[in-house]
Amino acid sequence: MGMMDTLDAPTATLAREYLTFRLGDEEYGIDILKVQEIRGYENPTRIANAPHFLKGVVNLRGTIVPIVDLRLRFGCESAEYNSFTVSIVLHIGTRTIGTVVDSVSDVMEIPADAVRTAPEMNSAIDASYIRGLAQVGERMVILLDIESLLLSPEMCLID
Repeated sequence: MGMMDTLDAPTATLAREYLTFRLGDEEYGIDILKVQEIRGYENPTRIANAPHFLKGVVNLRGTIVPIVDLRLRFGCESAEYNSFTVSIVLHIGTRTIGTVVDSVSDVMEIPADAVRTAPEMNSAIDASYIRGLAQVGERMVILLDIESLLLSPEMCLID
């Protein structure tokens, strides 16, 4: 205790909590404040003419929630559904949107000074949706700007 506590205090105020999850070999983080709940995957009701990554909709306690498979959105070749597959239900602006991911890792506090600007890289994800990269121990976490990603025009989620 003692001295370390006082040294850590100023940076702790900049830390944010992220929910981390896996898509293929990559680990991503999203702002925990946007997360409403984490649920097991259930087959949604399909919507005609929807883009392939929009799996359909589920009725969540009276709210119709579109379900986006982020793996398909990012072009992951394998998007199999098994007991680890989860839906993360997000509150984005006034909308509730579900996203399908391979698995949820954990909630981690990432101090602002651990976040680096994402380099221009050949990634499945448009760099404008990446907030930064965080090195957490041995893990490299890609921090997503999930709001601008899900509200982007090609997502077709905005009426």
